[in-house]
Amino acid sequence: MSTKSVMGTTATGRARNRSWPEALKREIVAASFAPGSSVSIVARQYDVNANQVFNWRKRYSDDPRGSAVPSAPQLIPMLVTAGQDAVATQPSTVAETIEIDLAGKYRVRVSSGVDAQALRRVLDVLERR
Repeated sequence: MSTKSVMGTTATGRARNRSWPEALKREIVAASFAPGSSVSIVARQYDVNANQVFNWRKRYSDDPRGSAVPSAPQLIPMLVTAGQDAVATQPSTVAETIEIDLAGKYRVRVSSGVDAQALRRVLDVLERR
């Protein structure tokens, strides 16, 4: 189906900005997900830019009301084994540190209890040098 008759063009033959009905967008997206089809073929059939179809595919796959192509439930294999008694782990008393290497000039070691604002000021000063 061509959308030229539905959407129209200007008198000069140039395509105008179109306002696509949501039902038509969903139809185009569903057609692009059909087995054996491709976005470029579907875009040509509906006289739509392929990039626009990709944008609609993203939009309608995240739509909480349901996607254009409903996915079937899938089973995930899993293995259940007898577990050992849970061992309570003590929190580590070793201070965690990270090293920040600034363009090979400076190396800053930071522990987990560092003040973030103070660290930002130090890094700003070192980056300017």
